Amino acid sequence: MSLRVGMGVDAHAFADGVPLVLGGVTFDSPRGLAGHSDGDVITHALIDAVLGAAGLGDIGSLFPSDGSTPIGVSSLDLLRDAVAQVRAAGYAVLNADCILIGEQPRIAERRLEMAEVLSGLVGAPVNVRATTTDGLGFTGRGDGLAAQAVALVERS
Repeated sequence: MSLRVGMGVDAHAFADGVPLVLGGVTFDSPRGLAGHSDGDVITHALIDAVLGAAGLGDIGSLFPSDGSTPIGVSSLDLLRDAVAQVRAAGYAVLNADCILIGEQPRIAERRLEMAEVLSGLVGAPVNVRATTTDGLGFTGRGDGLAAQAVALVERS
């Protein structure tokens, strides 16, 4: 089969005193997302989607949250490495779609900026969008954010 699809999901709690990074873009916010890296749920979900499509495991197997992955590492660096591994395995990303799940921040004014950053690293169109949960669950209460992504790859 020459075309393959992968899906990624990620979630992080909000934390005080750390930058809020989404889709590789820093937002002006008093709270960021807790995590071993910069906590960028959109990029993490995208990493899992491209790795899954190529059958290469997940973000945790490639970049474990132990001493081998630096604390605070940029998720864009992790995405760059993941895409390189996907290419080395003989696949090319054709496109991806990412969705942020949460009440805040509103990303409409910065969606294209995030899409450009991610598309540039992936080497293919990446769409970024958002939805709320209408106040339901941890994202609805404002405890954190989640993201989902899907990626299409082709054996090159």
